[in-house]
Amino acid sequence: MTHKSVNSIQATPSELLDQYTELASLAGGLAHEIRNPLSSISMNSSLLKEELCQSDDPRDRRLCQRLDIVQQECKHLEEILNAFLQFVRAGELHPQPTDLTEVLEKFIEFFRPRAQQHQIDISPHLSPNLPQVNLDRSLFRQVLLNLAINAQQAMPEGGLLEIQTYNRKNQVLLEFIDTGLGMSEEVQAKMFQAFFSSKTDGSGLGLPMVRKVVLAHGGTIQCESEPGKGTRFIITLPVLPA
Repeated sequence: MTHKSVNSIQATPSELLDQYTELASLAGGLAHEIRNPLSSISMNSSLLKEELCQSDDPRDRRLCQRLDIVQQECKHLEEILNAFLQFVRAGELHPQPTDLTEVLEKFIEFFRPRAQQHQIDISPHLSPNLPQVNLDRSLFRQVLLNLAINAQQAMPEGGLLEIQTYNRKNQVLLEFIDTGLGMSEEVQAKMFQAFFSSKTDGSGLGLPMVRKVVLAHGGTIQCESEPGKGTRFIITLPVLPA
C-alpha cells in the first residue's frame, strides 16, 4: 500500500489573530444587520398593540396579549445582541492608567439602588493606596456589571455582596463574594464557555465576556463556589510599572 505524505500547515499567532479579527468583524456586522429588522419588528408590534389594546373586542384583547409576548421576545433578542457585541469587542482594548478604587466606588454607587431593590447589601472592603493598573474603563465596567448581576441572580431572596481589593506581589486582586446559591462543579466547568447558561433566560455570554476582558488585560480570573455556600470570583490584574 502506498502511503501519501500530508503536509501539516499551522497558522502563526499573527495569522490566528488576523483570523479572529476578521471573524469578530463579520460577527459584529451580522449582529448589527439583525438589530435593524428587530427594531422594526419591535416598533410595529408596539403600534399594533396600542391599537388593539384600546378595543373592547375579546379577539383584539387576545391579540394584544400575544403582541406582549412578541415584544418580550424582541427585548430578549436585543439583550442577547448587546451581550454578543460586548463579547466580540472584548479584545479591543483602549487602556489607560487607572485607580481601580475610584472605578469601584463609582460602580458601587451606581449599582447600590438596584441591589437594595433585591434586598442585597453591598459591603466594600477596598484597600487604600492601591497601585495603578492599565484598564479599559468602559470594558472593565462591563466586567463589574456582569459579576454584580451574576451575584444578584444567585441571591433571589437577598443576601450580601462583598467587594474586596488588595495588593499582592505586583498584582492588584479584586474579589466578588456573594452569599447566594453557589454552583456545582459541573456548572463551574462550563461557565466560561460562550452561550452556556444555567439560567433559562440567560444569554450565556456574561461570564465568557468577563473572562475574555480580564485575559485581554493580562490578568486572571478564578472561581470558588459550592452549592448553598455562595461564590467567590477572584480577579488579578498586573500593576502598572512605575
